[in-house]
Amino acid sequence: MEVKYGGDSLSGEFYDGIYASLAERSHGASPSIIVIGGGISGIAAARMLQNASFKVILLESQDRIGGRIHTDYSFGCPVDMGASWLHGVCNENPLSPVIRRLGLTLYRTSGDDSILYDHDLESYALFDINGHQVPPSIVTEVGVTFKKILEETDKVRNGQTGDMSVKEAILIVLDRNPELRQDGLAYEVLQWYICRMEAWFAADADMISLRAWDQEQVLSGGHGLMVQGYDPVIKALSRDIDIRLNHRVKKIVNGYKKVIVTVEDGRNFVADAAILTVPLGILKGKLIEFEPKLPEWKLSAISDLGIGNENKIAMRFDGVFWPNVEFLGVVANTSYSCGYFLNLHKATGHPVLVYMAAGALANDLEKLSDEAAAYFVMVQLKRMFPNATEPVKYLVSRWGTDPNILGCYSYDAVGNSDDIYDRLRAPVGNLFFGGEAVSVEHQGSVHGAYSAGIMAAENCQRHVMQRLGSLERNPLIAYQEEILEVTVPLQISRL
Repeated sequence: MEVKYGGDSLSGEFYDGIYASLAERSHGASPSIIVIGGGISGIAAARMLQNASFKVILLESQDRIGGRIHTDYSFGCPVDMGASWLHGVCNENPLSPVIRRLGLTLYRTSGDDSILYDHDLESYALFDINGHQVPPSIVTEVGVTFKKILEETDKVRNGQTGDMSVKEAILIVLDRNPELRQDGLAYEVLQWYICRMEAWFAADADMISLRAWDQEQVLSGGHGLMVQGYDPVIKALSRDIDIRLNHRVKKIVNGYKKVIVTVEDGRNFVADAAILTVPLGILKGKLIEFEPKLPEWKLSAISDLGIGNENKIAMRFDGVFWPNVEFLGVVANTSYSCGYFLNLHKATGHPVLVYMAAGALANDLEKLSDEAAAYFVMVQLKRMFPNATEPVKYLVSRWGTDPNILGCYSYDAVGNSDDIYDRLRAPVGNLFFGGEAVSVEHQGSVHGAYSAGIMAAENCQRHVMQRLGSLERNPLIAYQEEILEVTVPLQISRL
């Protein structure tokens, strides 16, 4: 599939068919597909097509696969610096067969109806900015109020012809319902709830669409932390795939019968079709040249969909100086100033805390050095726990400025059109689109990205085989180990 060309007239000659013979398939040879992007969506697409006897090459710009799934082992234990939860701990989750097969353990942090999305208020400790613990009764009461506020935003939405931000709707609700307003410490706790909501979307509330914010189809079973990290899943799915690391794609020529993909060092790869699963931030940044240019309906969809940011600062300590709860929080008078710590010791037994920041705060933390970011976190910890020790080691993610990612996961921005996801996933000629951003049903999730890769592979296979005049291909199978019966349970713990 790799072909070396010289000169600048490649694309024109390609369209004229002059180079068709260079990629001419010998009789009976398998169709060829290039998958661009080595996150779980691209790996899922490549896995399925290879299982169906297609010839597949996966091109990845980084020196590792996984995309925003990145399990770090430098602490002596797995720490996911990107995606870390399975959203929907149930057999209906498309990743469930893989997780069951690998015997991985999930630590369930919430049930189906948690106001915090990925946590229940069962194991927590919140503190004010002076380090005083917030009485649990206040947290519970404000949680009930916050749920009512969100329910009231539905009335605001139904009374509007256009769209507005979730923050604007909340302000309208509080204006209409003075009894829902909070003040003092309760107001700060309300801001913390808003902070946790913003983390779900990786965006500030004034950026999130009121019309679409709650339209995601959340699977049952609550949310489970991947105790061993997501790395085993990536390794299992990518086994035996022809993956080319450090292959940054710069140009895609989408011809009548073939696709030519040019990487940074000038090499060209040619195939019957290609599947593009790079992060939405890369498409927004226009870091890949398309010939012919993408149509306006595709460009506008890429431009209009929001891309959020969430970062982690993970810290390993010599010992545990914090309470045995699942998460720690800092309340403040703005959601921006609130804080959230995931206690991995509770779930894994390792003395690790992970500070998580989303939206504007996540962006601002990337302006700091790793040392300054760690200091910022330690200031908050020492307010809560004056005897807190210094971390032995720390890790800082920078997803917003990582040139291979440029953001975390997508969200519905104010004013998004109803057909934006249809346009995002729609193919253009021999080019198909995957990645979490095209998954309207399970937006921003690992299983959503995985499902999007499978969908792109199915559409790509159908297109290629129809064009070649044959539909007699092996069926697409996402995970070609022994198919497990649903009687083999997911391994779920909660300490």
